[in-house]
Amino acid sequence: MASLCARAVRQSYSLVAKPALSRASPRLLCTASQQKKDETDKLEQSAAETLLAEEKAQLEEQVKDMTEKYKRALADTENLRTRSEKMIEDAKLYGIQGLCKDLLDVADILEKATESVPKEEVTSQNPHLKNLYDGLVMTEIQIQKVFTKHGLAKLNPDGQKFDPYEHEALFHAPVEGKEPGTVAVVTKVGYKLHGRTLRPALVGVAKAP
Repeated sequence: MASLCARAVRQSYSLVAKPALSRASPRLLCTASQQKKDETDKLEQSAAETLLAEEKAQLEEQVKDMTEKYKRALADTENLRTRSEKMIEDAKLYGIQGLCKDLLDVADILEKATESVPKEEVTSQNPHLKNLYDGLVMTEIQIQKVFTKHGLAKLNPDGQKFDPYEHEALFHAPVEGKEPGTVAVVTKVGYKLHGRTLRPALVGVAKAP
């Protein structure tokens, strides 16, 4: 009899407890599921942030690289423009140097011709010689004006300090009254075109005795 009562009590307790367990179980399951979902969301968010950070770093590196290339391209373009302008300017200034060199021979001949005429013979007593001499002098003056107009200047360094960039020494010799290292004799005058030596002067340089 006691055994039957105990069994009945256990069964009734089971019937009473089951609904409670049935009601509590879904809430516990939902809480665990929510926690798991939150952890998954956090992991996904962290992974997404890491991915975005990597992409940002890559984009920043690409922008930096492109900026450097752009700056180099600008610098190269500016250098090319400067060089082109310099070449054009040099072509304008020195493009006539070939013609000038040829005309220097004509100027030399005129100078030698006027120097070779005895000054005492150039008088009204010799009108033909005087007219010829005057014509040579006028021609020489005119050609020097044309040279000056186009930037061609004569170099006559007599008495100046010897400069290897402008003078070509034919000899060195002691010369009375001349300081050593100075130009004592000018055999042929030189010329400069816009400050650049076109033809060095042929000179003799004084040296110490």
